[in-house]
Amino acid sequence: MAGADLATRIREEVQREAEELGGACLATILVGDDPASHIYIDRKHAAANEVGIATRDVRLPSSASQEEVLALVEELNEDDGVDGMLVQLPLPEHMNETLITHAVDPVKDVDGFHPVNAGNLYLGTPLHIPATAWGCMELLAEYGVEVKGADAVVIGRSEIVGKPMAMLLLAAHATVTICHSRTRDLGEHTGRADIVVAAVGRPWLVTPDMIKPGAAVVDVGINRTEEGLRGDVDPAVAEVAGAMTPVPGGVGPMTIALLLRSTLKAARYRRGLLAFRGH
Repeated sequence: MAGADLATRIREEVQREAEELGGACLATILVGDDPASHIYIDRKHAAANEVGIATRDVRLPSSASQEEVLALVEELNEDDGVDGMLVQLPLPEHMNETLITHAVDPVKDVDGFHPVNAGNLYLGTPLHIPATAWGCMELLAEYGVEVKGADAVVIGRSEIVGKPMAMLLLAAHATVTICHSRTRDLGEHTGRADIVVAAVGRPWLVTPDMIKPGAAVVDVGINRTEEGLRGDVDPAVAEVAGAMTPVPGGVGPMTIALLLRSTLKAARYRRGLLAFRGH
């Protein structure tokens, strides 16, 4: 279940819609000098510009105060020229990530992290959905994996992937189990699942003996080890699974593509062109 081709199609759709809309604008805030964060932000800006979405790239030193960041968020909230906004995580240790991400206007919160967006996802009326979880669902649909009635296991309970993933699977009529670091006998749960989504950040946690033959396995993990990049799922699982996402090249390309789609949704909603049941 590679994501590159589907991500390309989504970007092409976004580009056509952005042209019809007359453009959109995505603003990003990056604080500090984390090398990976700078790479991620650069990729997001490049992808946005390629599809005709303008960007504002705001970067602050790690010495910036929390008050400065909150003031910047509020400034972008009030800026009518900005449609979507995201705060790149992680933030420096002296900052409260929850306080800052929750300060973003829910309509502009293209990451889907604000409590309003999380609550609307829970209620089944989302405007913005965390892009990685959304990407997993799009991949399952693209490769014909039947979610309705399936027994699904999500490994990980983060607000960014695990919890929204469980809500999306539940909304698609799967029976969902969320596993985590305190789960007893993880293999007992995964071994009966038709769909397994691993999003816990532990290299090769899921092994072939833990997977039911023919199951669909989605590997969200990106772990940098001395041996190189590894997912949460041992590649040998592919010999047992009916379908499996690779690392890299699986969910990764989908995340940025759907972030762009969320930016366009925000632009259309702000222009009164998109109905939203959650408001």
